[in-house]
Amino acid sequence: MEDLVIRDADVVDGTGADSYRADVVVDGGRIVSIVKEAAAAGCQRPKAVRELDAEGLVLSPGFIDMHAHSDLALLRDPDHSAKAAQGVTLEVLGQDGLSYAPVDDRTLDGVRRSVAGWNGSGDDIDFDWRSVGEYLDRLDRGIAVNAAYLVPQGTVRALVVGWDDREATPAELDRMRQLVAEGLEQGAVGMSSGLTYTPGMYARNAELTELCRVVAAHGGYYCPHHRSYGAGALEAYAEMVELSRQAGCPLHLAHATMNFGVNEGRAPELLALLDDALAAGADLTLDTYPYTAGCTTLVALLPSWASEGGPREILRRLTDDGTAERIRHDLETVGSDGCHGVPVDWDTVEISGVDGPGLGEYVGRTVRESAALRGETPWTTARRLLVEDRLAPAILQHVGHEENVRAIMHHRVHTGGSDGILQGAKPHPRAYGTFPRYLGEYVRESGVLSLEECVAHLTGRPAARLRLPDRGLVREGHRADLVLFDPRTVAAGSSYDAPRTPPTGIPYVLIDGRFVIEDGRRTDVLAGRAVRRSPVAG
Repeated sequence: MEDLVIRDADVVDGTGADSYRADVVVDGGRIVSIVKEAAAAGCQRPKAVRELDAEGLVLSPGFIDMHAHSDLALLRDPDHSAKAAQGVTLEVLGQDGLSYAPVDDRTLDGVRRSVAGWNGSGDDIDFDWRSVGEYLDRLDRGIAVNAAYLVPQGTVRALVVGWDDREATPAELDRMRQLVAEGLEQGAVGMSSGLTYTPGMYARNAELTELCRVVAAHGGYYCPHHRSYGAGALEAYAEMVELSRQAGCPLHLAHATMNFGVNEGRAPELLALLDDALAAGADLTLDTYPYTAGCTTLVALLPSWASEGGPREILRRLTDDGTAERIRHDLETVGSDGCHGVPVDWDTVEISGVDGPGLGEYVGRTVRESAALRGETPWTTARRLLVEDRLAPAILQHVGHEENVRAIMHHRVHTGGSDGILQGAKPHPRAYGTFPRYLGEYVRESGVLSLEECVAHLTGRPAARLRLPDRGLVREGHRADLVLFDPRTVAAGSSYDAPRTPPTGIPYVLIDGRFVIEDGRRTDVLAGRAVRRSPVAG
C-alpha cells in the first residue's frame, strides 16, 4: 500500500489554474497519483497506510520563501516553527550579498560582526565549514525546511579584496569569478548582492557584470538588493535591469519595494519599467513581503564612507567626536547612501533587537522616543547604541506605502519573500506571518489576488525561477512538499506588537512526504535538506 492518501482536498496546484477536488496519493516522498473527483466516480478509491480527510481544506504546493535570512537559524533552532508553521517548505538563503560561505577565518569574523543584527553573533554555532559546498553539506545533516543558497557577492569581495572602497585588480576579479563559479558548481542557485551594504556596495557595475556572466554560464540568477529603495529607487531598478541585460543573466529583484515619502504612489512607474524590460525579452522576476515597514540593521543607515574598512573601522569612527559629527550630518541633513539618499527620520526607526545584555530598554521604541526619555538628541542615542552593542542592533523602518505594496504584488512576475529576520526581542512580523498574510489579508479579505493566482506566486513561479523541475506544483512525480490550509480561517497571527504569534488555519505541512506540521503542531521531523542548483542542460 502507499504511504498516504489525502482525501477530498481542494487542490490549488501552483500553476494558476482553477482548483479541483481530488484524492492525492503520496509514497516515497513523492506524489504518485492524483485522482480527481470526476474520475473517481464509480471506481474504487485509492488506499494507503494512512488516510487524511481534507474536507474543506486547500491542498497546495509548499510555499517557497524567495528571500530568507535563516542562514544560522536553521542550524540553531531545529524546530524553526517561524517558517514551518507558515507552510514554508523551502527558503532561499545567502541574501543581500552577505552570508557565511565562502569564507576564511578572517572574513568569517568580519561577516559575523557585520550581520549580527540579522542572525545574531553566531557564538552558539560551530562554523565547521568554509566553502559553499561545505555549508550545504552542513544543512544536509537535517533541518526543519529545505534551503537553497545564493553566493553572496559582498562576502566574496571581502574574501578577495577586503572591506575597502576601491576597484578590484584584474587578478582579484579573476579570483572572484573563480569563487562564484565554485559556489555555483557546489550547488548554489545564483548570486546575491547588497549594494547598500559594505563591502558589496563598493563594486562598480563593470565588476558586477563580469560576475553575473559567470552566474549566467552556470544556469543561475542574479538577486541584487540594489543601490537605492528611496530617492534613487527607479534609477537603481533600471541600473540592475541594464546590468543583467549586458551580462545575459536572469534577474530577480529582491524585496522590490518603493519606500519613503519620495516614492508614495510611484509603484506604477516601477511596473512600467519592468513591463518594458519584459517586452524586450528580459528574464525577470521579483519578490515582496506584504507589509509596509522595512527591516535592516541600524549600522546599515550609515554613509558608505563611514563603513569602509569593516566593523572595526566603523566603531573607531563612531567613537571619534569629529567623525561622528560628519556621520550625523550625512544622515540627518544630506541623506546618506545607507539610508537610500533620504535624510533619516528618527520617528520611523524602531529598534527591534539588540545583542548585548542590559540594552533591552531600547527595543520596541523609536530612536526618537528613547532619546526623549534620556533628554538627548536622537543621534546621540543611536551612536551610543551602535557602540555599546557592537553594531548589532536591528531596526524596523516604517517608511512604506500600502498602495505600492498592493500594486507590486499583483504583477505577473511577482513572487513571495519574507525577508524575515528572526533575531531580536521584537522582530518584524513578516518573519512569522508573510505567507498566511498573503492568503488571509490579500486573498480572502481584500481580494487583491485570487486564491489560485496567489498560490502560483508563492509556489510554481518561484520554483521555476530556481529551476527546480520537481517542486512547486501538485503534480504526479513531484516531491511531496505540500501544505493543507483552511481558506476560511488562514491568517497571520503575528503583528508588530506580538511578532512571534503563530498563524492560524494551517493544520498540515509535509516535506518529502513527512509531516512537519500535524494538527497544527510542530512534529520532531527534520525533513529539510539543501536544494542544489540543477545542472545546465546540454
